Amino acid sequence: MKIGFVSAILDGWNFEEVIDVAAEMKFSCVEVACWPQGKAERRYAGVSHIDVDDLSDAKAAQILAYCRQKNVEISSLAFYPNPMDGDLQKREFNIRHLKNVISASAKLGVNRVTTFIGRDQTLSVEENFDLFKVLWPGLIQYAEDRKVQVAIENCPMLFGRDQWPGGQNLATTPRIWREMFRIIPSAYFGLNYDPSHFVWQMMDYIRPIYEFKEKLFHVHFKDIKLFPDRLNEVGTMAYPLDYMVPKIPGLGDVNWSKFVSALTDVGYAGPACIEVEDRAFEGSREQILKSLKLSRQYLAQYTD
Repeated sequence: MKIGFVSAILDGWNFEEVIDVAAEMKFSCVEVACWPQGKAERRYAGVSHIDVDDLSDAKAAQILAYCRQKNVEISSLAFYPNPMDGDLQKREFNIRHLKNVISASAKLGVNRVTTFIGRDQTLSVEENFDLFKVLWPGLIQYAEDRKVQVAIENCPMLFGRDQWPGGQNLATTPRIWREMFRIIPSAYFGLNYDPSHFVWQMMDYIRPIYEFKEKLFHVHFKDIKLFPDRLNEVGTMAYPLDYMVPKIPGLGDVNWSKFVSALTDVGYAGPACIEVEDRAFEGSREQILKSLKLSRQYLAQYTD
């Protein structure tokens, strides 16, 4: 596996500084955040380390040269919006920018984009599949024409009141994945698999690795810590952040030995990027860097 990190945690660092951090900490890749400039809608969104709306050939060559110099790859260009937003203006904006990210990924030779399916949170799963059938075949064809893989993360995007009741990402369970891939059976359509989201949904995060091994385009290393006392108070129908918190790998409830073992069982050799969303390490730039260092050290026992 190629061990890296998601650049969104390094908000305030420029692209070269992000790659410098990766090189200094012996990471082999970085999943590079590519949100629209100045467009922040939530934590960890709005970060842009590559401006895909203004990516000239000269700028692309400069980016690739710096990566070669530091011996760090770009694992993916990352943009996690809601392409099926019930607000048509937001939906159109998100789809337009996602296409720009796909085009930039092709130009850079990265050939992979990590994103969300999206969801109209006011509609049922079945109604969202009707919307999916309208919006996503064309998006995947756009990516396929450019030889770019689209890797969908399995985060429900259902954490608080603003995302209630349905969440903002349809691709949350194996049953839904099967239907997605049945509707769009493209070799360029797959998963960015994060085990932490199955932990708080009380689901098996090991078994899907074996069934969907051909669809594993990218992996996130993020942990989740459940608080049973809080869960007993509010139940699983509550806002998830009422009974869980994201943590860096090793400080939550994911069994990383079993997870990495399963990845090796299926021969996964792609990118595996640490995603830091742990508030305990957000107090300063030093603490943010420490979160990456500690995560790298912990995972080294399984990946190096």
